[in-house]
Amino acid sequence: MEELLISIVKGLVEKPEAVTVTVDEKDENGVTVYNLHVDEEDMGRVIGRQGRIAKAIRTVMRAAAARNDDKIQVEIN
Repeated sequence: MEELLISIVKGLVEKPEAVTVTVDEKDENGVTVYNLHVDEEDMGRVIGRQGRIAKAIRTVMRAAAARNDDKIQVEIN
């Protein structure tokens, strides 16, 4: 899952070497949180107009996790 998120985001940004993901442990609800870190200059590219790109990234990630009977959440930091 982590590799999928990184590959999606690296295609969007100007500085792909600055893309990192940290994964938190599952919480009491069984949700794994993926914290996405990008360069400040690339933040707008990842979020998109009115958050459309960020929403699309979260949708793709949730769909991929559902195939593995997993629950995830993507936070963009």
